[in-house]
Order: sequence, then C-alpha cells, then structure tokens
Amino acid sequence: MAEQVQQPALFPEAPIDEGARFINDRCLLRSDGVHRIVLVAGLPIASYAKGDDMAEAHAMVSLVERGYADQNDVARAFECSPRTVRRHQRRFEDGGVAALGRGSGYPKGRSRLKMSRTKQVSRLKAVGASNREIARKLGVNEKAVRKVLRRLGWKVPVAGQMSLPGIVDDADPTLSAFSSKPIETPAETSSAGADPNMSAFCVEGESFISHDADPSDRRIDRLLAYLGLIDDAAPMFAPVAGLPKAAVLLAIPALVSGGILNSARSVYGSIGPAFYGLRSCLLVLLLMALLRIKRPEALKEHVPEELGAIIGLDRAPEVKTLRRKLTRLTKLGRASELGHKLAVQRVAARGEMMGFLYVDGHVRVYHGHHTLPKAHVAQMRIPMPATTDYWINDTSGDPLFVLTAAANACLARMLPTVLAEIRSLVGQRRLTVVFDRGGWSPGLFKTIINDGFDILTYRKGRVRSLPRRLFTPCEVNVDGRRIQYTLADTGVRLSNGLHLRQVTCLSETGTHQTPIITSRRDLTPAEIAYRMFDRWRQENFFKYLREEYALDALADYAVEPDDPTRDVPNPAWHKLDDQLRAAKANIIDLCAIYGIKAATNLEGDRPTMRGFKIAHGKIGREIKQALKRVNQIRARRDKTPRRIPVKDVVDGPVIRLAPEKKLLTNILKMVAYQAESDLYRMVAPHYKRTEQEGRTLIQAALNSAADIEVTTSELRITIAPQSSAHRSKAIASLCEELNQTNTAFPGTNLTLHYAVKTSS
Repeated sequence: MAEQVQQPALFPEAPIDEGARFINDRCLLRSDGVHRIVLVAGLPIASYAKGDDMAEAHAMVSLVERGYADQNDVARAFECSPRTVRRHQRRFEDGGVAALGRGSGYPKGRSRLKMSRTKQVSRLKAVGASNREIARKLGVNEKAVRKVLRRLGWKVPVAGQMSLPGIVDDADPTLSAFSSKPIETPAETSSAGADPNMSAFCVEGESFISHDADPSDRRIDRLLAYLGLIDDAAPMFAPVAGLPKAAVLLAIPALVSGGILNSARSVYGSIGPAFYGLRSCLLVLLLMALLRIKRPEALKEHVPEELGAIIGLDRAPEVKTLRRKLTRLTKLGRASELGHKLAVQRVAARGEMMGFLYVDGHVRVYHGHHTLPKAHVAQMRIPMPATTDYWINDTSGDPLFVLTAAANACLARMLPTVLAEIRSLVGQRRLTVVFDRGGWSPGLFKTIINDGFDILTYRKGRVRSLPRRLFTPCEVNVDGRRIQYTLADTGVRLSNGLHLRQVTCLSETGTHQTPIITSRRDLTPAEIAYRMFDRWRQENFFKYLREEYALDALADYAVEPDDPTRDVPNPAWHKLDDQLRAAKANIIDLCAIYGIKAATNLEGDRPTMRGFKIAHGKIGREIKQALKRVNQIRARRDKTPRRIPVKDVVDGPVIRLAPEKKLLTNILKMVAYQAESDLYRMVAPHYKRTEQEGRTLIQAALNSAADIEVTTSELRITIAPQSSAHRSKAIASLCEELNQTNTAFPGTNLTLHYAVKTSS
C-alpha cells in the first residue's frame, strides 16, 4: 500500500518574530537589539534607539494619549509599572518632550517652557474650544484633555453647554460631513415626498440629520457615536402597525410642557458623545415609569426593538447602558438643581395651585448590612434603619419638589429648610403650609408666621374636650360636592404666648374631637377643616407611588461618609432611664403591697403603728432600698449626657446612603406622575367615573398598542380601541385636546397627531 502523502496547509502559520512584543491586538513593539519600532495596525508611529529613555517614554505616552492602548498594556510591553506610565504622562503634560528625559526636579540652569500642556488646555478651554478641538490641536486623545480638565476642576458654564440632542455642537467645523455644527439642509429636503426622518433632528430651530437611511439599522450613527462625533442619536421612525405599548407616546406633550428635557439640558449639558445621549436616556426612563417598568433590570422582560421603535431608535438601551448613564449623571451631582428648575417651571404653570402646600416625610426602610440612622416606620410601628424624604405637594396633591433629610431629621427641623426652598420658588406671595403633628413646635410656629407664611396643622398633646353647645353644622362646596362638618371655632394660646385660631371637628358619632390649629382667620371653619383633612391626598400619593412607581426601591448601593460629630441619643442614658423607670415601678408595687397590709391590719393584733412596722419590717426595708436605688440611678443618669456624637456610638466609619442617584430617580418619577396627572385632568370632562377610575383609564391607555405612521410633517399615532366604547370615546377626546398642543416629538420636527382606531 502506497504511503499516504499529507496535504500541506492552505494557510500556514507565519513564523513568530522573536524580537516582536505584542502590546494589544493592534499595537506591536519590534526590537532587533539596537533599534526599536512601535507599530499600530502595521504603521510605524515611533522609532528610537535602544537606551534612548526619552524617546521610549514619548512612545509610551503617545500610545496612551492617542487611545491606541491603555496604561496596563503599555506598562506590560515596555516592562515597567503603570505608575511609571502615568508619571511620564504627567511630565509630558507639564513640560513637553523635554521633560521626559530627566529625573525628578527641574534641571538647573534651564529656562522653563513658556506654556505647558496644562496651560494650553486652560487657555483653549477659556476661549470656548471643545475638548475634541483641543485634542486635535495638541495631537492627543480627547480622554487626555478630559483628565487635565478634571484635574484643574474645570466647570462648564451653563450658558456655554452643549445642545441636548444631536451631533456635538462645539467641534471643529472642518470635520466636513461629520461636523457637529448644524447642517444646512437643502430646501428640497423638506419638500413633499422627502423622508422626514432625514431632517428631523432639531433643537430650538437647529436641524441635524442622521446618516442612516433605515430606522431599524442605525449602524452608521452608532459608528459615529463610537468615534465621538455625535452626542445623541437622531430619532428616526418607521411605519409600524400594532406596536405594543406605543400609546405611551400620549404622555409626550405633558412631558415636554413640563420642561424636563430643556431643564436637563441646561443643568447637565451633555453626557455624550454617545448613541444614547441625555435626551434618549431621559425619555426611556420617563416612559419606563409610565409603563410601570419599575427598575432598569425589568427591561430584560421586554423586546428591545419594540421599545426602541417607540422613541425612534433601532433598539432600547440595555440594562447596563442605562445604569451607566444614571451613574454618569449621578457623578455630576446636579439633581437638586434639576429639581429646583422643574419646580420653578411648575410654579409658573400652576401658580393658582400654590395657595396651600402640603409637607410630609416619607420613610424608606433600608434592609442592607450597613449601619444607618433609624427612623420610626409608621406602617410597622417600630424604628428601623431608613432614609427620610420630605415631599412638598400642591393643592391638588401633585408633587412640587422633594428633599432628602440628613440623618432622618424630624419635620420640625426640616421645615425651615423646606420653607426657604418654597420661598425661593413662589416669591413673596401668601401661602399656607399644611403639615401633621410631626412639625408641632410653638417656637417654630412664631418664626414661620414672622417669615410671612400661614400654618395649618393638628393640635398636639392632650386637649380638654369642648362643650357640645359650641359645635354647629358647617358645609363647603368643593368640585360640585357638598361636604358637611360639625365644627367649633375658638381661639387658643400656646405655651409661648402665641394666639392662634382653633377649629375643632366633631366626629359623626360625637365621641371624638379633632382640634386644628391655624393662623388663617379669613377662611370659614368648613374651609379650614377641608384643607386640613385634604392632607390625606399626600398619604394616598405615597401609597400610589410605592405600588405603581416603586418609590421605595433602592436605586444605589453606594455609601458616603456622614458627619461624625452629629449628635444622636446616648444609648447609655436611655439604658439608665429604663432602669430608673423599672426601679420606680418596683417602688409602686412594694408600696401597693404595704398599703394593702395596712388596710387589712386588725387593731386587735397591732393597735400601734410601731407594731405594724415591726411586723412588716421586711417590706419596709425593701421600700427603703428601692428608694435608695432610685436616687442612685437618677444621679448616674443626670451625670450622663443625653446626646453624644454619633462616632461614639457607631462601630466603624459613620456613613449614609449616597442620596444623589435616588434623588434623581425620585425627580424622574415625580415628573412621570405629573404627566399622568395632567392627562388625568384633561380626560376628566369626558369620563364620568374619573374620580373612581381615571388613573386606571390613563394607565390602560398608555399600555395600549398603536400604529405609527410617518408623514412629511407629522408623526401619527393611532391607538387601539379600549375595553369599552365609552372608554375609547374618552381617550379619543383626550387625543383631540393633545392634538391642539401641536407638540413635536423631542429631537424631530414631526408634530404628534393622535387618534383612536375605530372598532371594525
């Protein structure tokens, strides 16, 4: 049998160059013993003689600064530590190439450079140059410029921040087709028959275009985002029938009128370059809340392409992408500023609803392993580790803004901070602050009234019942309803001498009286009672947000240092107080036994007190010892401080949950709830059972499927019929009102037009 000949390989492996050292998958370092050369994608970028430390350091810096390799890869290939690479980068930034060929300290006798890298970056940034333009002029990667600016503590002025959506608006205009400047679209682009998505990227009159032609395939825009040439992908819609949950676009006019996108743009500027920029991420988070997708992880349960088609993208962002964007916004630390801007716009739009503002705290229980301050949880009636947020709601019960209390401060302590924020929002107009007994403090009441506020709250403590003859029936008409109370209108003088008005409400059974304290003397007793009892709207708001918006969900696991000198109750004092209370109870028990024996003593057996004391000397001695113990414990308790620094109580560092991300998510949920409330009020005239099931109707409508049709100037949303004819009719009337707003979808020039599909 003939010996079988083995067929040679079609693609033989190339011999391994012994003098080559791989930096990463596209960078290579070659050495022939005398010379070294650095190759990137086969092209040389540096060549130097072995032993030339300055040239080698410059090669390392060039690889990192231009983004070809990271510090760890470079350090491994050049056989040094990452710290050495970072030191070379710092020297190059400060002194240029000349600084790479020296040791520590500046060479004696050599004049310093006129302008270092840091000064050049500062100068260019001061005249309005973008990071990308600075990087191009200096021949480095944009990441290096951002590091220098971060080290310098550079703050971007609000007036010069970049546009929210679209291609970056401050790059070099010489970038030709990829320029971040507004692209002048030819007149024929907007003519009939042209694709509206190709010129639909506009912000405040500026138009941008997408470089993709297929809305379901955005690979070119994704490439441009990867290259850092756009800040946010332009929305592109394609006609689609029966798109699930597409009716959530009903909320877009309410969201736009609320100003969330413009406010976020002015506060955060841009989180690009990215395909999912600030506008896209905010829309996704807001629509998620309205669709009851309560956490980013729940996105895994939905089809990304379907959710993406709703906002004009090929797919919705993944969980890790959305989490990363939230983290980037959190690091900027501007959630409070965003909340303030939104509140200012809300006051300007709904100023008539600011006459009565309701303030109450909401406790979020923490179940982690960190040691956090405790707060009383009303639902469980026990103190637990928690964080307290204070919400301010307007007259209709809609939220206005939210603040996070430091170390679960009580309402009485938080009211001055809350009122200062309210005054900055509403100006000097007269308003009444409504709160519960947690804010009871006569001294605080005097300060609040002197600051120009009126108060309305329940009276705290034991109150003597009023005679029945002082109560009279009263009624008030609210929203076409007649509400009746049995009230007594009297005055009261508090412990600090402050005179206030007291309106006492008698229950229907006549067995319970509820005293209400107020400084308003111009309202009828029925109006006072109604406004006070209307505080339950805020409790219902908390319950609704807990169930529908996951208000208590933990948004961040991060912790941050807290004030270690903050005073807290001393556990040793409370322990002694418990012992004192037990010792007093023991005396009461002994005295009760002693008294019973004295009451049952027969004079024939012990006619004198001396004989009685001798007979019951054991109990007498126990009473004396108990009294002595009470005095000893009281003396020890009086010497013990009642409050001490928290660092003396907590084992380990004093920390708290990082509040920024939770505050940001709370604001977004608040905006979504406000949009839902706006839709609720718009549909109320067209639906008789709005008070009972209005929000259920809105929620069902937002979760409905819809057809999307794109015309030259409109984005038509045709919603599927609802469960019954009268519900479909109510939503159709809502669509007509929304059409009158002529709202364009954010980032496009397409006007939204809504309709309800007629049943076949």
